[in-house]
Amino acid sequence: MKNNVVKPAAATLLPKCPTGIQGLDEITGGGLPKGRPTLVCGGAGCGKTLLATEFLVRGAMQFNEPGVFMAFEETEAELKANAASLGFDLGGLIRRKKILFDHVHIERSEIQESGEYDLEGLFVRLNYAIDSIGAKRLVLDTLEALFASLPNEAILRAELRRLFRWLKDKGVTAVITAERGREQLTRHGLEEYVSDCVILLDHRVYDQIATRHLRVVKYRGALHGTNEFPFLIGDKGISVLPITSLGLNHKISSERIATGIPRLDSMLGGRGFFRGSSILLTGTPGTGKTIVAANFAQAAARRGERVLFFSFEESPDQIIRNMHSIGLRLEPLVKRGLLQFHSARPSLYGLEMHLATMFKEIAAFKPHVVVIDPITSLMDAGTNSESKGMVTRLIDYLKGGQITTLFTSLTQGGHVLQQSEAAMSSLMDSWLLLQDFEGNGERNRVLYVLKARGMAHSNQIREFLISDRGIDLVDAYIGPSGVLTGSARVAQEDLERAAVLASQQEADRRKRELERKRSAIERQISGLRSEYETEALELRRIDEQVGTQTLLLTTERAASGRLRQADAKVVASTSIRSRQARKN
Repeated sequence: MKNNVVKPAAATLLPKCPTGIQGLDEITGGGLPKGRPTLVCGGAGCGKTLLATEFLVRGAMQFNEPGVFMAFEETEAELKANAASLGFDLGGLIRRKKILFDHVHIERSEIQESGEYDLEGLFVRLNYAIDSIGAKRLVLDTLEALFASLPNEAILRAELRRLFRWLKDKGVTAVITAERGREQLTRHGLEEYVSDCVILLDHRVYDQIATRHLRVVKYRGALHGTNEFPFLIGDKGISVLPITSLGLNHKISSERIATGIPRLDSMLGGRGFFRGSSILLTGTPGTGKTIVAANFAQAAARRGERVLFFSFEESPDQIIRNMHSIGLRLEPLVKRGLLQFHSARPSLYGLEMHLATMFKEIAAFKPHVVVIDPITSLMDAGTNSESKGMVTRLIDYLKGGQITTLFTSLTQGGHVLQQSEAAMSSLMDSWLLLQDFEGNGERNRVLYVLKARGMAHSNQIREFLISDRGIDLVDAYIGPSGVLTGSARVAQEDLERAAVLASQQEADRRKRELERKRSAIERQISGLRSEYETEALELRRIDEQVGTQTLLLTTERAASGRLRQADAKVVASTSIRSRQARKN
């Protein structure tokens, strides 16, 4: 018998109303529940009214959704002034009937309680305001002012339920602000239960540093981020940071970019770092971390790339002035808009607020390269887990934008590698170490590459030299006595050059001696050859004389024979008799 598999029906997606607030729509998966009330609660100064105002303004400006703002505490003039601090022209939107503002004044001393309390008058007022401009969005700020004069808790709860049901039936996306209670999210403890979405804002002070956080406590019918997220109130509105990475799915690039230090590029396979990678430069004070970072920034800016330089120890003018000592001129790059500095003391904000500010600056400037000098100044503002979490989220954000980032890390000596590894080295793609070597009454710097993911790199130590001509990396001397740098290396090099010179001189002496012997032998051979040729010539002369004498003698004998004919006959007869005698 076959099993009948029943396929589940496709889930119906909850309609969302985008807020237009940076980061909030990412956290909520698209915005607030459309046509339903959302409760925004928090203490004084946490930003409830500003968030509600931006929700209305963004809706009117970006999504063409008119809205109604019903205030029970602030007047229209006060709200306009507050919205102007965020860069919003609320007055202009009111004049164009994109937003309707209604101030409901409630004074406890002017109210005389008689009969049953209900919100029927509020519903009539709301209905008229919504219908008059065709509003899609609504803000009620705040509930406490509306129910402050009502002592009967049972009636209060019943009217709260009526209010939220009426808003749902009206079909407007409502944001209702409420003050936070002591033991509950709100003062009355009911609003969070009848709301479809609850957002908690928190303005806390830790170690004398204030930070604002946002958390989606509840969202019926939709998945949402449940963590706390820092948010920033700036001149362009509220920025919420959805910085918790859900997966390692960043895009990568095979492009390599130069560091601005040719010898360092050579140590990295001759082409520098991968674009979009995270680079950690670790070193003790005075080893030259900022100088390396400045060279890296200058090289990128000269390629036409935008560079954002975060400094937490020096001001921009101080960095620019100090770089003059090594021949770097950063002012033209700043004037051309290719290099931008952002300097702040680590104690100015909390850890999360610094992160929020950095995200805001990166989003506004859209850099190709980011330098953070040093990241350890920020990490000191939180615990180890908080610091590592902050760095992780920052790296994820930068990698998501294919931004190459150089982090400098300040160590205080001792177990340098262990301290760095415990902090953040495992998160980095490449790791450079600048280290001091002390000896012979001086201190010198060395640099080496601890790791470089995905590329061949040198494992050799290089001495790191800083002069008015810039940075140079030279081979450090490594011998039986260890690594020699500075004057010890120069002295050792001089000794080696002297030894080489002495060897060359000895070789030259032996070459000259050999040449002398060769010349002497050649002279001897030349003398013997000359003697041989002389004797051979004399011998030929003797041979010629003997030949001449023999020829003369023969000639003379022949002439004498012709003169003595008788002798010839006697000789002839004697010869005949001799032959006959031999025959007998």
